[in-house]
Amino acid sequence: MTEEVAVLGAGMHPWGKWGRSFIEYGVAAAQVALADAGLDWRDIGSIIGADTVRGGYPGYVAGATFAKALGWQGARVTSVYAACASGAQAVDTARAQILSGLADAVLVVGADAAPKGFFRPAGGDRPDDPDWLRFRILGATNPVYFGLYARRRMALHGDTTDDFAQVKVKNAAMGALNPKARYRSPVTAEQVAASAVVADPLRLLDICATSDGGAAVVLSSMEFARRHGHAEPVRIRAVSTVTPRYPSTVLDLPDIATDSAVAVDPPGETFRGSIARAAYEEAGAGPEDLSLAEVYDLSTALELQWYEDLGLCGEGEGAKLLRDGATALGGRIPVNVSGGLASFGEAVPAQAIAQVCELAWQLRGDAGARQVAGARVGISANQGLFGHGSAVIAVR
Repeated sequence: MTEEVAVLGAGMHPWGKWGRSFIEYGVAAAQVALADAGLDWRDIGSIIGADTVRGGYPGYVAGATFAKALGWQGARVTSVYAACASGAQAVDTARAQILSGLADAVLVVGADAAPKGFFRPAGGDRPDDPDWLRFRILGATNPVYFGLYARRRMALHGDTTDDFAQVKVKNAAMGALNPKARYRSPVTAEQVAASAVVADPLRLLDICATSDGGAAVVLSSMEFARRHGHAEPVRIRAVSTVTPRYPSTVLDLPDIATDSAVAVDPPGETFRGSIARAAYEEAGAGPEDLSLAEVYDLSTALELQWYEDLGLCGEGEGAKLLRDGATALGGRIPVNVSGGLASFGEAVPAQAIAQVCELAWQLRGDAGARQVAGARVGISANQGLFGHGSAVIAVR
């Protein structure tokens, strides 16, 4: 088990479409996190920025950008890009610096001002880029492969469009309790069914939006935490950033082909399942120990898949877990009590950090009306394109 690091502070800029610079969102989130930690920016020995993207590709060197905006003070700086897993990679980099003794306290920041509509590749021809290929050759925008995931679940497990709609109903109800969320109105299954079809069988309300927003956390060594008055802080016990295993025999866009399994047997678990397993092994914990989970609900169907990938239920049992109320607030294992991407939308560099913020608030008992009673262990999970795993386990 890896040594723990403390989460001293968490901060967010509200999600929305504000029409301002990502720098403003990141600095606002950082200042809230620093105040939450009871620290001054000059107390920070290192800043890790999750790179802001433009058109799905890295566009700004975020670490130095945020350091300059906060005021040059000589801190070590790093910028990280891993698509939707950028925030978890940034947290992992901060943890490595702390445990290696390079810094006692590290500020992790991610923010974006996302384009309207769905993400798409930047201009130019890149025939060796799988993301470019799936857009230009297949015409497969992000909602297309969300829809393919949904169709696969319907074919294999008997999930229905009403099951998908109930994920939105659940997350909207919890997002309505979150002052940082973009969408704060309850939604009914009838409203989901009445929304426009985007990628059959998914409708507009089944799919997350693109958003502006920012999130930040302050991490430190346990000794630094105690020295600054944090006797029992939330701790990060594990960070999983694993890659897939060869051969991959299930089509998973943006890759538009699978590997042959003639010479080598396929791995015994999916890529997303391996992300969770690595986190559990490092933490010395399992799904039975969890109080809550924050997962990457790009679409309602994908949230159901995460239930199974995290081991919250058996294969094909995700919809049943939802129907039984286990993943709602007050259920056995609440999922996306923040409201999830359904309520926030995607601000790519910030979203994995925002998940850690929610874990910290829940484990401290500071989540207000959406508080999970007695929360002690939480996991966040998402997946970045191009094979970036992302999961964080935090404990109190």
